[in-house]
Formats: sequence, C-alpha cells, structure tokens
Amino acid sequence: MTEFIHTQNSFANGEIAPEFYLTKDVYGLAYLENMDVLAGGGLTRRPGLVDIATLPGRSRIFAFDISEQENYILVFYDYGIQIFSNDTLLDSMLSPWSEAMLPNIQFAIYGDTIVFVHPDVPPYCLKKTGNTFSLSRFSFYDTTGVYSQVPLMKYDDMRGISITVTPGTHGSKSATFTTSANYWQSSNIDTIVCFNNQKWRIMEYISETVVQAVSAMECTLPENPITDWLESAFDNRHGWPHAITFHQDRLVLGGTHSVPGGIWMSCVGDYHNFNAGTGLDDESITTTLLSKEHQQICSLISSDKLQVLTSCGEWAISNKPITPSNINVVQHTTVGSATTVCLTPQKIEGETVFISNTLKDIRKLSLDTLGEKYNADDLCAFSKHLLNHPTDIAYNKVSKQLYIINTDGMMAVLNQNSGLGISAWARYSTYGKFISVAVSDGYTFVIIQKDNTYKLAKFSSTALTDSGIYNIEYRASGIPMTFSGHRPVHIRLRKINLRLWETKGAFINDMRIELPNEIYTPTSSGFSGDISMNFLGSQLDGSASPWTISGCDAVPMTLLSLTVYGQYEI
Repeated sequence: MTEFIHTQNSFANGEIAPEFYLTKDVYGLAYLENMDVLAGGGLTRRPGLVDIATLPGRSRIFAFDISEQENYILVFYDYGIQIFSNDTLLDSMLSPWSEAMLPNIQFAIYGDTIVFVHPDVPPYCLKKTGNTFSLSRFSFYDTTGVYSQVPLMKYDDMRGISITVTPGTHGSKSATFTTSANYWQSSNIDTIVCFNNQKWRIMEYISETVVQAVSAMECTLPENPITDWLESAFDNRHGWPHAITFHQDRLVLGGTHSVPGGIWMSCVGDYHNFNAGTGLDDESITTTLLSKEHQQICSLISSDKLQVLTSCGEWAISNKPITPSNINVVQHTTVGSATTVCLTPQKIEGETVFISNTLKDIRKLSLDTLGEKYNADDLCAFSKHLLNHPTDIAYNKVSKQLYIINTDGMMAVLNQNSGLGISAWARYSTYGKFISVAVSDGYTFVIIQKDNTYKLAKFSSTALTDSGIYNIEYRASGIPMTFSGHRPVHIRLRKINLRLWETKGAFINDMRIELPNEIYTPTSSGFSGDISMNFLGSQLDGSASPWTISGCDAVPMTLLSLTVYGQYEI
C-alpha cells in the first residue's frame, strides 16, 4: 500500500460541485451545511437563531434603515404590515398588497420615507413622522390637486382614434369623452387624459366609447374632435412601475405592463413631479429601451451609472449629469434577470450582484479596467447545485455574507471576501423552512415556517441553538480521494490531525473528538490547538469523502485546518 499525507489549510471555496473536484487552485468541500468559512479560510458553525415574534401568516420582510440610530424591519403579509424595532413590535396597519403580490414588491428609501412599487398596484409611501408611521398612496398631483405632474404617454392603440368632447353631467368642470372607435375600459377610471395642454381625470366608465371626465379647472371645450391626445403612463389599465430607485437626486421608475422597457425620471429634487415641461436640464426624463428583444425592466440600481437590469440583458445610463437632452442608454451584457419574482440586486464590495433569468446563475456586474464596459461574471460557477429557484436575497456587509433562500426552504449562503480570496458557498438548514430574509443594522433577519406557523427571527453570534430549542446540525465533508489523480480503491485512514480554535465538541467520521477536560468549564472559551484521532478505519469506495466533521451539540466549534494520514491501493 502507498502512504499518503493530505493537508487542507483553507476551505476558501466552500461546497463545490463534483465536476470541479479536480480543478487546480480550488479549495473546496464535497458538502458544507450550517457552517461558515472564515476570513482566514477555516470553518465555524453558523450562529444560532433567536425568535422575535410569531407572525399572522406567510410574510416577506424588508429593512427600513433611516439612519444609524433608526432601523426597522417591515413584515408584509396578506393586506397588512407589522413594523419592528429592536425586536419590538411598534405598529401594524392595513396595506394594499395581497400575499400573492409579496414576491414582486420593490422599494426605495429617501430620508424617513420608503416608496413601494408593484406592477398591479399604485405606488405607496410609508413615512415615519415623529414616533408614528403612516401609509399613503404616492401622489403625482401637485399641492393644489392639479394633474400637472403625471407622466404621459402616446400608446399604439390610441392612434387613429379621435375624441369628441361634450359637456358632462358632473358639474361645470366635467366633460363627456366619446371616441370614434371602441377604446375605453372600466380600468380607465382615474386615468389622466391630456389634450390642448389641458389634463382631465376619468371618473366614470359608461361604455367602450363613452366616459365621463373632470378637470381641475374651468376650461373651454373644443369644438372639433381631438386627434392628438395623451394618457397617463401609470394607471390600472396600463399598469404601474415594476422597478424603482433614486439616482442623481431623481426618483426613477421603470417598466409597466404596457411599456415594459419604459424609464421615467422625476424632476431633480422633486420626486413627485414627472411633468415633461420644456426639456430643461432639471426637468423630468422619459425614455424607452430599444432592442430586437422584448425588454422587461426588472430592477434599477443607482451606482456610478444608472444600471437597468431587464429580462434579456444589462443596460446602463452613463451621463453625468443625466438631462433630457443628454441621455446615453447602452446595453452591456445579455444575461437577463428573473421576471417571475423580484430578487433585488445586492451591492457587494462596490459591485452589483444579481440572479439571472435561469435562476441558476448569480452574476457580478462590474466595470472593465477602462471603466467603460460592464462584465457579468458568474459568482457561483463552482456551486450552481446549491441554487434551487431562489425566492429571496439579502446581503450583510458586516459579516460579508450573501443569503439566498430557495423554494425548498433551504438557504444558500456565500461568504465573500475578494481581498482574502474567499468565495465560499454553503447551505443553511433549520427546524423549518426559510421563507424570507433581510438585513438591518448589521443583523440578518429571517422568517421561518414550521407547519402553519411563521416566526420572525434573527441570527445571533451568542446563540448556540435555533429558537432556544433546536440543535444546529452542521457537517463538512472533504473531497473524495478518487479525484486526487491516483484513483485509489482501498483507503486506510491511519490518523487525522485537526487544528481547532475555541472548540468544545465535534465528531470526526462519527467519532467524538476527545478534548481536554478543563475546556468544559463555563469560564473556558474552548480548546485551541492541534489534536489527533487515530485508527479511523478503511474505505473500499474511493468516491466517498475520506473525512466528515459534524456535530449538533450547543457548543462552539471552529476548524482551522486538517491533515489526513493513511495508505491506499490503486
């Protein structure tokens, strides 16, 4: 038999797929569950979970961080919101979003206000004033109620249709609009119609050719049919924005059902005003992505450029500043983002990370060395098997961890530290299913479902169990020796040397590691140093992992490195 010694000082790539076991300079594992990869390349059991509250039902959570001192977790459930601060429920209120709508809500924050968008519901603002919170519909009207700030569009199905305007039945400021062909729908109620520099709001649907409208001011009705008219860009008929962000002191909205590639930017510093005006530099901007493919805007990200992620690719608007007469829209890559669920792109180490439309890739959008062209590098090339139709995503910049919840309730976790060469994927499991995740004030919050109960919880470095009840079962397994290049068929494990740090218990190949008795006192931080396990048996299957370190005791465990001594036959 041939002697071998194999040392692994780093687990910097975490769990990798079998096809990469032979890849040079990859420091991976065959399996990694409920463990994190440290900045130095070692392994430690993940933090435990602390319960905060039992929730009304299936929910989604968002972070509302106003300042370093004011941080809130918003729990959205079926037509309701709960607001938490410092693990305490502060307020609850009704909302316009059903449970089915929760996966596609997006938001942006300015000051003490957070604006939410959904393609089927008008935008809403949640505002904190003093110690109270209020939820109200986002208004495109000015302070006098005039509809001057509403963005307007000319839709294809309007062309060739004229409107005859006659006195209405709702007072002196009302009119009856009769179209030359069937056009109106009941969903046109509250639509803004503009002609002759006059804006009208439809208030009553009568038929496919007749509606009643009102104006905010007295006006003279036109004698001849109107052939040139516009409608509001956002309404119940044409849909509401899919995406939202703030960029260069403008509120930017993107994509509706009728104009999926549309982008609308407010006036500078006036986030409710989308009036086109006369095209001055600080006035609003409207543009549409032009491509041979159907481009549904999925996300908007304010970075060095305004990044626009669509179903088919990644675009950027790069002018500084962006003005109505100076807007340069360029497509950089053709990966595409998921459209069935909103998976908010995350900023990691200055780069935008997003999940592709295949739901199997996590891409990192970064500029080339010249700072001109974006690339979309694959961030999970070695570990795609850990992604299973993601449903939620969040990044904790304090712990440098990216959390992705899968549809099966498992959570894929990336420990990322490019400066130290760490890009390690692992899987998290718990006593139930992970449903949603958000990060606020450096803490990672999750919703967990067990049977029909939903709980809000957060990871805590001082917790050694989940919810104070459930033990955390962790496991790390080494790469099979079949992939060492020698293809052994009979392996005898003579000794394994473990370098541990502040550890109070673990198993290696299902045998408990024997640690000095003195480390089990309450005042001891655990064992730090080298320890060996001898006579670990034989393996007839070289495709099995030669070692597995595991445990479920509520005690700390950190592995810095591992050396295997043994013999094998080819």
